[in-house]
Amino acid sequence: MLSQLGDDAKLLAGGQSLIPLMKLRFANPAHLIDLNFIAGTSYIHNANSALRFGPLTRHAEIENSDIPARIPILYDCAAGIADVQVRNRGTIGGSLAEADPSGDWAVVLSTLATQVRCLGKNGERTVHLKDFIQDAYTTALAHDELVSEVVVDIPAKGSGGAYLAFKRAAPVYPTASAAVQLTMDGNVCKDAAIALGCVGLTAIKAKDAEAALRGRPISERTLSAVAEAARAAADPQSDMRGSADYKRTLVGALVRRAITIAVRRARGEHVEVSHLYA
Repeated sequence: MLSQLGDDAKLLAGGQSLIPLMKLRFANPAHLIDLNFIAGTSYIHNANSALRFGPLTRHAEIENSDIPARIPILYDCAAGIADVQVRNRGTIGGSLAEADPSGDWAVVLSTLATQVRCLGKNGERTVHLKDFIQDAYTTALAHDELVSEVVVDIPAKGSGGAYLAFKRAAPVYPTASAAVQLTMDGNVCKDAAIALGCVGLTAIKAKDAEAALRGRPISERTLSAVAEAARAAADPQSDMRGSADYKRTLVGALVRRAITIAVRRARGEHVEVSHLYA
């Protein structure tokens, strides 16, 4: 149908990104192709040391499943998206395909080894997430392709992560967000992945912040250095949610707090996480 209808057609999954864009007249497709009647597109499988998500797997399904509990940062993300109504409709595949700069999944999944499977008339191909999202609302998908699966490798033993967002209210997009995934050896961080959300046109990998954490013990001095590097990596714009300087300061605080939670989880502690609200 995509091939037949051409560029005037858009795919409809959960509709939680596309429908608001249409209401604001930022998107005006002549045709909508509803994917919700395709069988077998909503699932969570644990296979070969990876979690496999069907493209129409709802946020609420991930939130309420026992399988993603092995990667707590996935639960943080799914359980913190907007409100119950949105979580019951929105999909992981739709979120990645829309590539909304304010979305949650791209930030969280960029701290994990994530691959996106794309299906088109010429067959299926696999794209690493870092290559899949190319710019705001822009992905590697061809017009006649769709997301067929999202594959997330299960982190090594001794790993823990956390995702925190700062919001004015639950239903709205975050002012800023931070995802941290660590692998610990005692009190020393063996490996680290840090991503920032809502402070750039795409999720920002804070590489200098990762380097400031990797191979170092968790201490106040280390946390301060990492927070400062995260602030430097952010590239926010001033808007109704706050000034650019405010968002940079916020990112540093979120990263610091996410690290402390991730470290505790890496040690095997069960730590509840909730987003922060103004």
